[in-house]
Formats: sequence, structure tokens, C-alpha cells
Amino acid sequence: MKKLLLIVDPQVDFIYGSLPVPHATEAMDLLADYIKQKDGEYVAKIVTTDWHPYHHCSFRENHGQWPMHCVQYSVGAAIYSALLKPLYTTEGEVFVLRKGVDVDTEEYSIFKNTEAAEKIHEVVIANGIERIDLCGLAGDVCVTNTLEDGVAIYGASMFHVLTDYAPSLDGGKKLEKTIAELSVSK
Repeated sequence: MKKLLLIVDPQVDFIYGSLPVPHATEAMDLLADYIKQKDGEYVAKIVTTDWHPYHHCSFRENHGQWPMHCVQYSVGAAIYSALLKPLYTTEGEVFVLRKGVDVDTEEYSIFKNTEAAEKIHEVVIANGIERIDLCGLAGDVCVTNTLEDGVAIYGASMFHVLTDYAPSLDGGKKLEKTIAELSVSK
């Protein structure tokens, strides 16, 4: 089976920065080990990142919901360093796709960003992907939204959620509910 690993927003600000997700450090360290152990199982790996302009609409300073996070070119926007070596030293091409790049647009799901969604589709088609393993941060926000949009495009049978590597702000309730409602495997 040809598989794609889709890791949502494994960024410093969501791990120990301005918007930390509980247990994110442990989950991302375990994900790094998982990637090493599964070397050769993924045809490609896609990492999504929030890539917000300084005055992004989602920030509390701009009347949004969240503290300032993942500002373009900041340390907080960087991919968690423990994942870099496993991503790039295991089989399968790595793609980094950005979302939330426009000051007035919130994109919890990578599929809301047209350019990124087109790239994912290109990777899926070019590689004959039969399953997308999904994980990342935060499980109840960007992972859930990405799952919902991905299932609408590719169907529930395409997705498998790696819940051990998708910690949530709400303890996992919303993600678990969404997985059950969409009949997605985990």
C-alpha cells in the first residue's frame, strides 16, 4: 500500500512557544521515533505549517481568538527540530506546505489553502497514494479541520489518524468525535 504521512503544524509555538498544546513535546518526540521506525513505509511526507504575517487576523492583538503564533520567519514558526533529521533521512520526499499566509484569512485546514491543496493532490496522484496517515498539532483544531476537509475530497477510507501523535487542547474529545462521525480508521 502506498502511503503518505501528513503532519499538521509541528511547530515550536505549538510545542513550547506562545500557544503550547499539552503533551506536544512528548508526542512529537514519539513521532520522530515513529518516522525512523517506519523508514520506507511512506512514499512521501508532507508537513504543514502556519505561516502568519505579523498582523494576522487570528491574533488576539487583532481581535482574533489566539495569542500571536507562528509569525513568518520567527523561531516560533520553525518546525520542531527533533523531527527534521527523521523526516529528511528516511525514504520518501518531504514537502513543507504553508497555510494562514494572508493577513485576513484563517486556514485551520491545509486544504483551505488552494496552492497547498493542489500540491497535495499532485503528490497523491503522482505517487498513487492509497492511504494518508494524519497527525500533528493541535488535534482538536487544525488536525480535525484538515481531516474533515480531506475526507470531503478523498473519502474516509483514504485517511488513518495517528492519534498518539495528535495531542489536543481539549484532551482529544473533538478529534475522537470527528473520527467516529466520519468513520475514519485510527
